[in-house]
Amino acid sequence: MAMWHKFDRQKYKNRYRNSDEGVVIRVRIPMGREILGILEQRLGSCRVRVRCMDGRSRICRVPGRLKKKLWVKEGDVLLIEPWEFEGDEKGDVIFKYTRNQVDLLKKKGLMNEIEELEEF
Repeated sequence: MAMWHKFDRQKYKNRYRNSDEGVVIRVRIPMGREILGILEQRLGSCRVRVRCMDGRSRICRVPGRLKKKLWVKEGDVLLIEPWEFEGDEKGDVIFKYTRNQVDLLKKKGLMNEIEELEEF
């Protein structure tokens, strides 16, 4: 079993990081009750205020299983699941989209409502 040298590993990473050929990006699309939204304000204690695609502003929480993995800031595009109880006012953050994924959502036409919300 051959061991990789430190520099070989770095060359491999740089070669595939810089090339755009053959890059396949998968994007999670809202399914069921899930809604896209933009983070408006961080409220502290793993709570955030999100402007959702349906025009409502919800107070959402980042679940404990995602708390240390999912770092969010204002302006991020998030996937929200409204609660069954008080679903018009509250919800859970499920996923955070990267810039490349947001661009793909815009190409697919799923971000039209959000672009209107960003203007306000």
